[in-house]
Amino acid sequence: MSEKSAYDDLPDGVVVAGEDGRVVALNPAGARLLGTTTDAALGCHYRDVLPLVDEQGRDWWVCTDPYEGLRSRTRQPERQLTLKGGAELLVTASYVRGDDRSLYRLVVALRDTHARERLERSRANLVSTVAHELRSPLTSVKGFTATLLAKWDRFNDDQKKLMLQTVNADADRVTRLITELLDVSRIDAGRLEMRRQVVDLPAAIRKAIAGCVAAGQPEHRFVLQERGGLPEMWVDPDKFQQVVGNLLENAVRHGDGTVTVAVGPNGDGAVVTVADEGEGISEATAVRVFTRFWRGDQRGGTGLGLYIVKGLVEAHGGSVSVGRATGGGAEFRFVLPAGTPSFL
Repeated sequence: MSEKSAYDDLPDGVVVAGEDGRVVALNPAGARLLGTTTDAALGCHYRDVLPLVDEQGRDWWVCTDPYEGLRSRTRQPERQLTLKGGAELLVTASYVRGDDRSLYRLVVALRDTHARERLERSRANLVSTVAHELRSPLTSVKGFTATLLAKWDRFNDDQKKLMLQTVNADADRVTRLITELLDVSRIDAGRLEMRRQVVDLPAAIRKAIAGCVAAGQPEHRFVLQERGGLPEMWVDPDKFQQVVGNLLENAVRHGDGTVTVAVGPNGDGAVVTVADEGEGISEATAVRVFTRFWRGDQRGGTGLGLYIVKGLVEAHGGSVSVGRATGGGAEFRFVLPAGTPSFL
């Protein structure tokens, strides 16, 4: 395989120069970023193809001097540089040296800055969302505890109990938010730990429904349908209940009417659906519901719940989707394989 074709399928731009500094390879991604063609670049001097300047406007190649500079240098770490036309790129260079430490191959990798900008915006959104969600419960906790400490004798037992219940509920909100942030971090890093065991899925769903009822939702709003016998399901019980709980909370917050949860066999695994009777989700919105910070009609929440649902389901080897329920509302459907013990 030639050098040119070896780099063609890479998403990042790659420019390769030989021992004489002439370009011997430029992949399509690199040609696009540089606004040229591979044929036009081949044989040209690398500095003409890559006229890069740093933040002070200095010629980057004069500063780094890959061919005549330090022979001990093997790479340049990623830097944000600018083409003379004004386009910003993230640039990394590798120096391939011979036995005499002379440079016979210069490999430059290029990326546009859009991905980094999106990441920075995502992080800024996360910080803003977390700060907003923490402010309310922490203000409540601080207010009630300060009031009780300053005026304990002025309140009767029922009033004290109500205040402490509120503090306890708000502390649970903070704990849950921190748990969500840790889950997002582990999902992004691929570090979710699965502790599989045999789980009675209908019983776990009933437990999740009971949690919604304990949080103040009327019991008659939830219906559980068991549609046939299930195989022995090896799943992480905590993560399964977290998936169902997040979907129930989403149905209560964004949907309307009765929330119907159905569980049944699906091949050698199981399928669970959570449907409501609200307005549903449009096709245009359906492609975004499992992304970070999606919050539908903005009725509170961090917008991380469905992103976590997708990550937890996929960590089990399953899949999750959303569509329109029979009653017209939204229907979330996730499929899980039967699984095996974690230690196998």
